Amino acid sequence: MSAHAGFDAASVTTPAADVPSGGALGAVQTVLTTLNGVMAVASSIALGAAGGVLTWEVIGRYFLDIPSDWQDELSTFLLIGATFASAAWTQARRGHVAIDALAHVLPPALEGVRRVVADVGALLFCGYFGWKCFGLLLEAVADGQTTPSAWGPPLWIPYGCMAAGMALLTLQLLLQVLAAPQRFRA
Repeated sequence: MSAHAGFDAASVTTPAADVPSGGALGAVQTVLTTLNGVMAVASSIALGAAGGVLTWEVIGRYFLDIPSDWQDELSTFLLIGATFASAAWTQARRGHVAIDALAHVLPPALEGVRRVVADVGALLFCGYFGWKCFGLLLEAVADGQTTPSAWGPPLWIPYGCMAAGMALLTLQLLLQVLAAPQRFRA
């Protein structure tokens, strides 16, 4: 136990997804959990790499007098990839920012309904956003779009990360919405 208000990071458990482990939903959730785990590890690596790139930028620019412009775009691409790739993993654990003031005052049955309504709203938004991301990806590939910098990396890279991440997040939300009736029966 650490000295910080009784909180010990090593004792924190990560809750499982709100999807039953059996049946068709459970089978899809098992595959998605594995994929989300791989994406979470890749996101962690990308965050570390972005930190390294930005640290190099500061050292190179201010201490070694080596100006360049590729670090900003590379770190932005890494952060976009990490953010979107880890979104479904975070949703499976209900780890996104939530305002749970109502959860403490609503009866359990009504809290379950509120959670399903929130999940359906998030599913609709993420489905639409994902659809738009796929549109951006297809447009970037078809037109050969690149960033306007001297380095000029292709824009399909961040758009592809956005589209893939939103597809996984939408699938996770869909599984949670489809599993809601089973949670109410339990």
